[in-house]
Amino acid sequence: MRRLAAFAAAVTAAGAMAQAQTRQPWDMHLPGSNPNYEEPEIQKELAEVEPPAFPKPENLIEFYVGPVTTNKYFIDGSTLSVGGDRIVRYVLVVRTSGGASNVSFEGINCKELTWKLYATGRSDGTWTKSRAARTEWRSYENQAVNRYHAALSRDFFCPVGTAISTADEGRNALRLGVHPNSNSRIRD
Repeated sequence: MRRLAAFAAAVTAAGAMAQAQTRQPWDMHLPGSNPNYEEPEIQKELAEVEPPAFPKPENLIEFYVGPVTTNKYFIDGSTLSVGGDRIVRYVLVVRTSGGASNVSFEGINCKELTWKLYATGRSDGTWTKSRAARTEWRSYENQAVNRYHAALSRDFFCPVGTAISTADEGRNALRLGVHPNSNSRIRD
């Protein structure tokens, strides 16, 4: 009986060793499976971000969001920037069909497919920094209503899932109506 128990234990141990030695390449990314595995770094902002100068009408570049909206969307080309943290920041102006304008200073994290509101523009040309609850990165969806973040990301600032290299690249994409490397050349 002891021999049978010892044999069963040896077979179990040998099976476990064989399984550990025959890990497939696709298993090597799992924590604990690969001694060289390191968790990927979460992309973080480099520093506190201050709002730029308030937008001027001559710097506004209109961009297409989709056929459902009656609003007009603009980026102030002079405020467009790509930080060392690869966050694309810009001032957005949304004009409603009734004539009202909403101004915001925002950022898009192309790697994480998220956006952040840094500040909101007031009618007197000054900024109100975003409240704590709104300073978190939020994911965006490509829905018919309020899809401008998805349009900015997909069509202009994150053409193949990575951030544009320079502000000029983004301004050129806005002027062309789509980034040359964007996968969405066909409009809605």
